[in-house]
Amino acid sequence: MTTSPATGHPGTAATAPSGDRADHLIMLELVDEAGTTIGTAEKLSAHLAPGRLHRAFSVFLLDGRGRLLLQRRALGKYHSPGVWSNTCCGHPYPGEPPFAAAARRVGEELGMAPALMREAGTVRYHHPDPDSGLVEQEYNHLFVGLVDDGPRPDPDEIAETAFVYPEELARALDEDRFSVWFTTVLDAVRPGLRELAPSSGW
Repeated sequence: MTTSPATGHPGTAATAPSGDRADHLIMLELVDEAGTTIGTAEKLSAHLAPGRLHRAFSVFLLDGRGRLLLQRRALGKYHSPGVWSNTCCGHPYPGEPPFAAAARRVGEELGMAPALMREAGTVRYHHPDPDSGLVEQEYNHLFVGLVDDGPRPDPDEIAETAFVYPEELARALDEDRFSVWFTTVLDAVRPGLRELAPSSGW
């Protein structure tokens, strides 16, 4: 897997506070099993065991060759630092549409705007992280899209990036560490990737 280190400038693409900064509170939407908003909670508290079900999103972007853009999370992040994961993931602010939140975070983290991005379903999961002790109880909105340009990652958020073909990702899953939610969201989003790029092998 050929990787590229993050070389962007911290905060250059951000229009809202970074999700891991400690000088303010980030609020999330709590939801029921149907995805209906039932309240709010502070971000860290929602991830403390046993976890509280909340709204999230995951983005999977392909380039013109059908390669998936992965990111390795920055070592300074309090949750799942230094592991590989999908193109971008996060949480909408209370009242923020998931699509808008996904587009916002792609810009903030990767310094890019997809040429195309669309909804690809939802997935609900419960994944404890054995390293941090935090728990992912998420109702996750999935998005797939296409990019024309390379990323300019914010190094406060991303350590490095890689574009991978399906067979390269299969090898990487055996050789590298990935986020606890990655395989769940990948399996759920595969139909959307195949619809977007039918000959890509996803």
